Amino acid sequence: MAQDSRSTPAPSAFQIAADGKSVIDTRAKLAWARCAEGMDWNGKACIGSAKVFNYKQAQTHAAERSKAEDQRWRLPRVNELKRLLDRSSKPQGLNPTLFPNAPRDWHWTGTASVNSTRVNSYNYSQVDRSNNLSSLSAQQAWAVNTETLQATPDMGKGNALLLRLVRPATETELQPAP
Repeated sequence: MAQDSRSTPAPSAFQIAADGKSVIDTRAKLAWARCAEGMDWNGKACIGSAKVFNYKQAQTHAAERSKAEDQRWRLPRVNELKRLLDRSSKPQGLNPTLFPNAPRDWHWTGTASVNSTRVNSYNYSQVDRSNNLSSLSAQQAWAVNTETLQATPDMGKGNALLLRLVRPATETELQPAP
């Protein structure tokens, strides 16, 4: 079931890093890739085509980028990604000043999909169902749509979605801009 995102970021919480390649969330102490994975920063905008990944590929890509750049890149948590969504920007979604040319579609998060449906193991009609639920949630993860501002816990991990990575911001990045 999709959920509507009600979060609107405070503009003062976000600043562009000195190199222009990241957006720093000073409140959450996170550094966001300014471009979706597959796109490159040319000094003015994100160029190229965004890549899509299934869930396992997305996790592998984050680990590979972490190793290559010696930074702790990861998939964002659903609440972290939703924090970037801005209802007041036109069009709504990712702020185009912070994230120029950002693709507007479903993005992976690292938030696990937990099926919280109660199953009565003493009711024999639900015994088989309880075994299927755990395997079903293992095949699903949370995703956020940056166009519609919705989040869903039941995105199949085999789907090909966009990816925007995040990492902890450094102390230098968290210093106020001069």
